[in-house]
Amino acid sequence: MRDVRNIIRDRQRAIRRELDRRHIALKVVAYDSGIEYDTLISYFPGGERHPAELPSSAVFSLCGVLPDDLLNLLCPSGYAVVQVPEDADYDKINQHCLEFVSTKAAAHHPESEAGVALGPTEQAKLKSNVVKLRRVA
Repeated sequence: MRDVRNIIRDRQRAIRRELDRRHIALKVVAYDSGIEYDTLISYFPGGERHPAELPSSAVFSLCGVLPDDLLNLLCPSGYAVVQVPEDADYDKINQHCLEFVSTKAAAHHPESEAGVALGPTEQAKLKSNVVKLRRVA
């Protein structure tokens, strides 16, 4: 458990460095999240100071205030915080799914770029399809 706490605190320090780099003011984060400024500064202190343990209630309050990629630093590898869209364009999702499936099937054709394996151009196209799908889904 101690290692996990150290990892989280290191990530809290990384979040603070990134907030500073992006010029995201902690006073604005405090105001938008409803977390008192002094409390917020204890979670994300500057320098190498020891951050206070971040409770789940603070994480809840920071959702929608901090960029998702910064919140993702608090998650274990392979997990992510993502905002679920209120409205979904099922036609666009369908279109991007079909594009992905057809690109993937064509990439495995024996006469494709790398034969039945995926070639670099094919991988790039598939990644592009995944990005498009994530954007609309």
